[in-house]
Amino acid sequence: MKKKDNPLRQLPENMNDCGEIKITLSEIMEKRNISMNQLSFRAEMQRTQLRNYRDNKVQRLDVDILRRLCYVLECDLNELMQYVPSSSES
Repeated sequence: MKKKDNPLRQLPENMNDCGEIKITLSEIMEKRNISMNQLSFRAEMQRTQLRNYRDNKVQRLDVDILRRLCYVLECDLNELMQYVPSSSES
């Protein structure tokens, strides 16, 4: 009797092999023709904080910030971020 594969995956030892979450803020800003200063003012956020989101340097996502960005940029959360599987994934 053959054992069935577990449908749930185990996390790899190296978390970099899990893929990444890409924040597409810079692309949306360019498409909407909005500057960092304008977005900072409209979303009531510091430019440093926005720069971290724009450059994909955040370690933990803040739901309030995501909500502000979606509101000000009139975009969906799916437009603002995407999951990119690792290249080593089969």
